[in-house]
Amino acid sequence: MLKLKKVAVTGGTASGKSTVCKVFQNLGAVAVDADAIVHELLSSDADLGQQIIRLLGNEVLESGKLSRRRIADKVFKDPEILHALEQLLHPAVLRKIDQAYQKARESGKTGLFVAEIPLLYEIGADASYDAVIAVLSKESRRRFHSEEEYDRRMNRQWHPDEKARLADHVIQNDGSLDELKRKATELYNILKPKEG
Repeated sequence: MLKLKKVAVTGGTASGKSTVCKVFQNLGAVAVDADAIVHELLSSDADLGQQIIRLLGNEVLESGKLSRRRIADKVFKDPEILHALEQLLHPAVLRKIDQAYQKARESGKTGLFVAEIPLLYEIGADASYDAVIAVLSKESRRRFHSEEEYDRRMNRQWHPDEKARLADHVIQNDGSLDELKRKATELYNILKPKEG
């Protein structure tokens, strides 16, 4: 019987991870995105929201709701507060990803389950996956409004080359969008469980 193979996609900021996951999804994979789960948790998980407000204060609220922008402005300036926030968020995100995987399995899905997790290695979640893909791009710095914003985001991540060294597969994204899609399609066909 075919299984549902767990694949994680990681890499540096703005490297093309989402595009790779979208290609996989279009080819039949079940796909989840850790950043989207964070967004969902911040808007729907009242208990987690209260813990974040206790940690960061009411100034992270905008019109009575948690503001990702205000949270980012506060935590990226203070590594200790960022770490404390991540201790709240990461376990909740990993639980949600696992729930999505179990739900897909129970519904009879086979093939690939792909999770986009930018901080996969940083939070030690790589052991839970059958394969890890690192997406690398020298162009990612140019996709930001400022060098400061790029550096601020990358300072909390491992260097992309380190992620690539540990990954099972590496996609180098320095060409066109069509080229990235072609590389992702080729890798999908390699990773997809074969019948027989």
